[in-house]
Amino acid sequence: MRKEKMAAGGSGVGAGTTYSMGLNLLLLVAMVATNILSLYHLSSSHRLFSSPTSPPLPLSSSSDQAPEHLLRQLHTIRATISHLSHLHTHPSDTSSSSSPPPPPELLLLSRLSAISSACASHPTLLRQYMNYTPFSPCPSSSSSLAESLLLRGCHPLPRRRCFSLIPTSNPSSLSNTQDPNFFSVRSTLDLSVPQLLRLARISGAAPINLALDVAGGSGSLAAALRRASNTTVLTTTLNLGHPFSQTAASRGFVPLHSPLQSRFPVQDGVLDLVRTGHAVNRWIPIPVLEFLVYDVDRVLRPGGLLWIDHFFCKGVDLDPVYKPLVSRLGYRTIKWAVGDKTDAGGVKNREVYLTALLQKPFAA
Repeated sequence: MRKEKMAAGGSGVGAGTTYSMGLNLLLLVAMVATNILSLYHLSSSHRLFSSPTSPPLPLSSSSDQAPEHLLRQLHTIRATISHLSHLHTHPSDTSSSSSPPPPPELLLLSRLSAISSACASHPTLLRQYMNYTPFSPCPSSSSSLAESLLLRGCHPLPRRRCFSLIPTSNPSSLSNTQDPNFFSVRSTLDLSVPQLLRLARISGAAPINLALDVAGGSGSLAAALRRASNTTVLTTTLNLGHPFSQTAASRGFVPLHSPLQSRFPVQDGVLDLVRTGHAVNRWIPIPVLEFLVYDVDRVLRPGGLLWIDHFFCKGVDLDPVYKPLVSRLGYRTIKWAVGDKTDAGGVKNREVYLTALLQKPFAA
C-alpha cells in the first residue's frame, strides 16, 4: 500500500513538473514570436521612412501607422503571455474551485419572493442562515447568524420553514408591575409620565394618543402611558430574542423588532411621541444616529414630541458632536438636562447623561 501511495505521489509530482515545463515552453515561444513581430514592424517602418526614392510623408499620414493585422496579432500574443504568466504564478487556478451550491431552501425562497440586496452582499452568512432541515427545529446558531446579518443591513431576514426556538423562561413576573422610574423623579434627568403629559398640554402637543418607544425594553413606558392616558405605544427592540420582548408581550404589547439600520415600520407623520431608551447611546455610530433622528422626524406629526431619555456619551463630545446633531432638526427645546454618569463605566470614561424633550415645529 505504501509503495502504491509513493508511486501515486511520484506520478503527481511528475505531472506537476511536466505542466510547469509546458508553461515555460509556451511562454518562451510567445515571447520569441512577439520579438520577431516587433522587429518586423520596426524594420518595415524604418525602410519606409529611410528610402531615398520615396518622398517624405507627413506625420499625419496613415502610412506611419502599423498594419491592422499586425496590431491584432501583437495584441493576441500579449494577451496570451499575460494569461500564461497568471497560470504560471497561480497554477492552482487551472482547476477552478467553484463555490458550493446554495442551500435548497435559499433557492426555493428566491423563486418565491425578493431577498434584500444587503443579504446577497454577504453570501456566506446568508447560506449558513438558510442551511437547515425544513419542517424541523431551527439550528441553535440561528440567533447569532440572524444578528450578524441584521447588523450588515440584511433586513428583513428571509423567511424559513423551521420551528423557532421558544424561550423557556416565564416572562409574566413583571406583567402587573409598574416601573417606578416613570412615576417618580429622583433627579433632573428623570421625566415622569405625569410631567410628560403636563408638558404636552402646555406645549400644545396633547393629546398623546400614539407613541413609539425605541429600545423600549419590557414595555414599562407603554404600560404607564396606557394607564395614565390610554395611549397606544409601539415598543421596539434592537436585538433579536431579547427576554424583555417576552415581558412586553405578556403585558399585552406587541414587541416589534426594528434594527437601528432600518426604517421604523410606521407611516409618515402619524405619531404624537417618540422616546429613545438607554440602548440608544454613544456606542452607535454617528451616521446611524443621524438616520435614526431623521426617521423620527419622518414619523412624528407636526407638534409631536421627541423624548431623548438618558442618552449617554463622553462629556467632551456632547456639545461639539451630539448637540449639533439634534439642533439640526430645528425642534423647540422643552427640556434639556445634563448630568454625570456615576457608575464605574461612566466615571472611568468621563461620561454624561442627556435627557431632552423636543417638539417638532407645527405646520405653517
